[in-house]
Amino acid sequence: MEFTEWIRGRTDDQLRALVSSRPELITPVPAHLEGLASRAASPSAIGRALDRLDRFTLAVVETLAVQDGPTPKECLSALIAAALPPPSPPPSSPPSDPQAAEPALSAALDRLRDLALVYGPDDALDLGPGVRKVLEDPAGLGPRAVEAFRHHPPEQLDEMADDIAPGTAGTGKERLAAALADPAELVASVSPEARAALDQLAWGPPAGRVPNARREVRVATARSPIEELLARGLLAATGEESVTLPREVGLHLRGGRVHRGLPAEPPPLEGPERDRELADRTAAGQAFTFVRAAEELCERWSIEPPGVLRTGGLGVRDLKRTAADLDLPEWVTALVVEVAHAAGLIAAGGGVDGEWLPTPAYDLWRVRGTADRWVTLAASWLHMDRVPGLVGERDERDRPLNALHADLRRAAAPGVRAATLGVLAAAPGRAPSRDAVLERLTWEQPRRRGPLREQLTEFALREAEQIGVTGLGALSGHGRALLEGGDAGTAAAALAPLLPEPVDHVLLQADLTAVAPGPLTSELNRWMTLTADVESKGGATVYRFSEQSIRRALDAGHGGEELLAMLARHSATPMPQALSYLVGDVARRHGRIRVGTASAYVRCDDPALLDQITADRRSAALRLRRLAPTVIASRSSRAALVDSLRAMGYSPVAESLDGDVIISQLDSRRTEAAPPVRAVAPANGIDPHVAAAAVRALRAGDAAHLARREPADAPDGQIPRGPATATISALQEAIKQGVRVWIGYLDSQGNATSRILEPARMEGGYLTAYDETRAAVHRFALHRITGVAGV
Repeated sequence: MEFTEWIRGRTDDQLRALVSSRPELITPVPAHLEGLASRAASPSAIGRALDRLDRFTLAVVETLAVQDGPTPKECLSALIAAALPPPSPPPSSPPSDPQAAEPALSAALDRLRDLALVYGPDDALDLGPGVRKVLEDPAGLGPRAVEAFRHHPPEQLDEMADDIAPGTAGTGKERLAAALADPAELVASVSPEARAALDQLAWGPPAGRVPNARREVRVATARSPIEELLARGLLAATGEESVTLPREVGLHLRGGRVHRGLPAEPPPLEGPERDRELADRTAAGQAFTFVRAAEELCERWSIEPPGVLRTGGLGVRDLKRTAADLDLPEWVTALVVEVAHAAGLIAAGGGVDGEWLPTPAYDLWRVRGTADRWVTLAASWLHMDRVPGLVGERDERDRPLNALHADLRRAAAPGVRAATLGVLAAAPGRAPSRDAVLERLTWEQPRRRGPLREQLTEFALREAEQIGVTGLGALSGHGRALLEGGDAGTAAAALAPLLPEPVDHVLLQADLTAVAPGPLTSELNRWMTLTADVESKGGATVYRFSEQSIRRALDAGHGGEELLAMLARHSATPMPQALSYLVGDVARRHGRIRVGTASAYVRCDDPALLDQITADRRSAALRLRRLAPTVIASRSSRAALVDSLRAMGYSPVAESLDGDVIISQLDSRRTEAAPPVRAVAPANGIDPHVAAAAVRALRAGDAAHLARREPADAPDGQIPRGPATATISALQEAIKQGVRVWIGYLDSQGNATSRILEPARMEGGYLTAYDETRAAVHRFALHRITGVAGV
């Protein structure tokens, strides 16, 4: 059966399964099923499909690849059964019983048919066109003898054939291939050393390197094990220093088996059992901490934004400073920064040189509930193509990889994260070890192995624990809801009951500290961070009040009485006298001195205080000049003058040209840069409605292709016209019913024409349909359709 005819004979449900599992086949939609079959046989499309196969299913493909043509299922079952590891304890039936491969073999064949990698009935199974070419050395077997010796000179092949198959007829290549079809005698005739070399290549890889591989050698003149094998055709030279083992010889050495120790089931996920409730609570605690870290990052960067490097990204010093401010390790800080950027909470902006600033999206995100905020961050991490774990490493040019740099992008990252979490989802209540996860991933996607994939897997496990997707190494309930890709509210609803209840009070201590007995509410947390410095974090956060921190709150526009009232309202303990004295003293001195722009000036209602300043030797560098009893001018800038006076022990505040106090909190900035757009594909590949529409378009196009119809004449009469809403409704109904319609259509010059169409799908402002008046599939702009009528 031809592959195209087999595709054409598939049901609509089977075609929808094909295009859903291989969406690249309908990007764009082919004109007919013959085009779909041709695209399915392209090397790139086959490679993508093979990459999605697990170890057992791929072994079925490899087993079919080493066969000469269509293979009955019974023969395939025997080959697969022979490759399975011996069961323990041994069964009563022989190990080579074909039924030992069931039901795994039938399930694998069903999947391969759905992917159009295998086609045909059970008595004649074969690989789709092009699959054998894409598979390099299937199952570790080399090329057939005819292919392996195709570049050898005919004279050399004749000499080899005369040595190992004297008296046979045909060309040297044909005689050599016939002799290697059953190489038992040739293998038995070599020395033990040569046999050992064959055994090393038997189970792959089939290629090796030897010096002067193309040397001319005869059986009688062979002096080394390699020469024995070359002279008998048991090794074929493929280059000046490379040889390969012909497939026929490899199969003989394997005893007719294609694989060995082939597991039909995935390897077990070994690891300690975890109490699910405890794991969920642990993950929820991590999720809360991560959300607060992202919020604190954006708050700090809104006031003191770091610069953007000329090459892009965040500087190493800025990352270290941010890590110290957040009290987090550098790799965790890099993760917070990258996830916040992926979620659109921070972006580059702020001027010519550029600064990393929060976006307006951060202000919207900040007012949402903690569970909803976590879902935004976790979903961004799951789908982003950036790898925070690479921060601090070096690229191929030995340059450091900085956070937020474009070189952190890896296309495989989101797929590896999803696959890693999928492995954890297969072991509910268990924390699989790193090696167990890697082993399972190797079984699930054996063609996607490599050092980068292993590194990405380790990063995914570490980051999932830090973000709160997993707890104690086990996938949490809210992490599972996130992975399933349903409504975002589902994951948020699963997380919300587990989050620690925020507290709205602190415990004020006599040593000018305050202890938060739990996570504070967002508003109180921001207020405490402004009024005091964080001294330590943990189960309880310790804040320390100082003259500098109180002045910071006063600079932000709060009054002394307001600070005391706020502290009294949110304190579960009486107000310590030392703290009230500190606030009162700083508030009394705060703002008595005013600094403006002369370059700068100092204004104070108390002339004695200005006398004290001008008499202070430390003020000499400021180059002060008395303009009036209450005014001093300076050539220093306003900011430098404020900082210098504070360093001298005074408490000045900056004022504007209008004489108003400048509140420092107003320096919080935002960037207008658009947040990055994340394209999140559906979990099953493409939308089911898109798959159904594509199949309808393929069927309509294929019917036209087979009929080879001539263009039909448009009906006579007035071109259909009608309201746009009625036109859209009529076309949608025609798509559902699968009927033809008569439409009026304006061409690019505005001329009205009429068409007879078989609508297939409608999306993005366009109608895809088979045009009977043109005998081809076309796309029509909906705004150019004047009306619709029945045919």
